[in-house]
Amino acid sequence: MEKPVRLDKFLADAGAGTRSEVKKYIQKGQVQVNGKPVKKPELKITEEDQVVMNGQEIHAAPEYVYYLFNKPAGCVSATEDSRDKTVLDYIEKKDRRKGLFPVGRLDKDTEGFLLITDDGPLAHELLSPKKHVDKTYYAKVSGKVTEEDAARLAEGVDIGEKDLTRPARLEILSTWESDTESVEAGKNWESEIRLTIHEGKFHQVKRMMEALGKKVTYLKRLSMGPLALPSDLPTGKYRPLTEKELELLKSAGNS
Repeated sequence: MEKPVRLDKFLADAGAGTRSEVKKYIQKGQVQVNGKPVKKPELKITEEDQVVMNGQEIHAAPEYVYYLFNKPAGCVSATEDSRDKTVLDYIEKKDRRKGLFPVGRLDKDTEGFLLITDDGPLAHELLSPKKHVDKTYYAKVSGKVTEEDAARLAEGVDIGEKDLTRPARLEILSTWESDTESVEAGKNWESEIRLTIHEGKFHQVKRMMEALGKKVTYLKRLSMGPLALPSDLPTGKYRPLTEKELELLKSAGNS
């Protein structure tokens, strides 16, 4: 907060309530500035002033906020949607602020790691293909994934765009014959994989596997850059990044 701001804006930005709610608190004398009750929402304050509301000191909102969200299937990676629930609908009212958006996109049916912030410059750095920020996914795949597939992905595959995909790293976790059968091939195969890519093209993981003759049946993002999805963060929940996590993330964006 470099320049004076209205008291009601300061309180609303700090998460003390909506603009209309904090105006009522002020008008009722529930807000003190430098130890004195004030009743004017338009009062200008600076970072030197002490603001207390209902006995609790209110600190200026940070310049940006960063939330690590465990996206569930069924919601869309958007700020608003007329039909489906968006990832922002999972952010509690007290944590919402103007300008929040998801960094990159996960398909509607894809789960897992998603960063939500209002820091546009950092998001741009993290999503830039030139930065080679790793994005790692766990997937269940219909079909037998082989080391030959891993070699092809390491070279890049054709997903119908001008250029091949950038080299990707595939780890085969398991393969097995399923109970279902097809007339042409006898028993069908299923696989579990971990795939690391450096891009964020539309349906990229699914299209890459389709290029190999396989089909993704379940997809979950495990990590982005140096940050991994915490095992104790339930699906549909979020938490702020720690200072250490934010430092690591900014280092990845600036590398």
